[in-house]
Amino acid sequence: MSMSSDLEAMDGAVALEHARLPRARARSNRRDVAVGVAVAGIIAANGVVIVWLWLKGGGISGVHGRAEGFTSLGRLTGLIAVYLALLQLVMLARVPALERLFGFDEMSSWHAFNGKLCIALVVAHVMLITAGYSLADKISFGAEISRLIDVYPGMVTATVGTALMLLVVFASLFIVRRRLSYEGWYHLHLTIYAGIALAYFHQIPTGNEFAAHPIQADYWISLYAATLALLLVYRVWRPAQAALRHGLRVRAVTTEAEGVTSIEVTGRDLHRLRIEPGQFMLWRFLTKGRWWQSHPFSLSAAPDGRSLRLTVKAVGDFTRRLRDLEPGTKVIAEGPFGVFTSAVRRRERVLLIAGGIGITPLRALFEELAGKVDVVLLHRVLSKREAVFERELEQLAKLPQARFRLLVGDHRRGEGAALLSPSRLAKLVPDVAQRDVYVCGPAEMIEATLRSLRALKVPDDQLHTERFALAA
Repeated sequence: MSMSSDLEAMDGAVALEHARLPRARARSNRRDVAVGVAVAGIIAANGVVIVWLWLKGGGISGVHGRAEGFTSLGRLTGLIAVYLALLQLVMLARVPALERLFGFDEMSSWHAFNGKLCIALVVAHVMLITAGYSLADKISFGAEISRLIDVYPGMVTATVGTALMLLVVFASLFIVRRRLSYEGWYHLHLTIYAGIALAYFHQIPTGNEFAAHPIQADYWISLYAATLALLLVYRVWRPAQAALRHGLRVRAVTTEAEGVTSIEVTGRDLHRLRIEPGQFMLWRFLTKGRWWQSHPFSLSAAPDGRSLRLTVKAVGDFTRRLRDLEPGTKVIAEGPFGVFTSAVRRRERVLLIAGGIGITPLRALFEELAGKVDVVLLHRVLSKREAVFERELEQLAKLPQARFRLLVGDHRRGEGAALLSPSRLAKLVPDVAQRDVYVCGPAEMIEATLRSLRALKVPDDQLHTERFALAA
């Protein structure tokens, strides 16, 4: 075959690949929309059933005065609060289909909003029920609270459950979260399970409407059972099964830079994990003092089916001690999680922007894309000491259509503040508006970079972010 024929064949292959990408994206988008509609339909349908059962039990027809009105509204807010609490557990169950569909960032935002709405309805339930009963009993609000706790079965457990939920919400406030270690925050959140279990023992055995209408009790028991099943399958059975199947162990521990350590993990049949560059897993190292702690870390190299590499910055006791891991240490990994992958891109050209140790998932993505598509990687660091993987990235940048640029400077002063400004980005990547852009790093860096990208008219559907919250 002649050289011109070869070039024509290559051009045809490229054109075919370009044609396939939009069609593949369209099929994936349609499937995601279908799954999203199904999930929303299930959630809405259960909400409708809950309101219908409340109405059927006299939610409006049984109201003949202020006392009954407050009490009936109190029951409704309590029912919806419990339903939202169960949804909160489903979001914590790490169901792969939901993680793939919505992504970790989106699920985290919904989880935070849903938790606050749930506890607001719990408080409304307590206030409305107490107000209704106090009007009916013709005693003060405070006296009614005391009477309910003393007389009604299950009220002590309900009070403890409510207190635990309030504690979790309080711990989630930004100013409090900053002062808690990752382990403290994580284990405090586990008390939500106890809070919901106590809500069950308050709701099902002692609820008047459930005693009078067994069908309602059966319906709620099925909701609790379905939630428990999801938790057992995805939080217990699946991780245990994966641990037995893959036999993950630490193969090597390498110092990348001051305070930055890479851990190479090997095992059996790693291709069956189906992890993609850009995703993360929850890692548990089975050594003394670490086996009970699970932390999220992204892959810092594209998986090759033989080993997995994660890279960690020392920001606390747990991450600092990882450099002392011995080869052969057993590992349990849950996941993969996240949609920060090449599968979500819409354009043929890609821009990757990393801040500090946020380079880890983008290092894996750059390895996957370099030599295949037009890809640019910008790594924003305060100083050269933070420039992990610089040699690896320079080697990858030698592949066709791959470029790497290290941007060094303190964003708090002088020229460093403009390293990712609209004008600088336009100079570094003139066609930025025609690219998918992946941004990973600290929250402040991401927000500032997104403002610059939007100023350059990059459409929102081409922007993909991963907020890098460092685990201690």
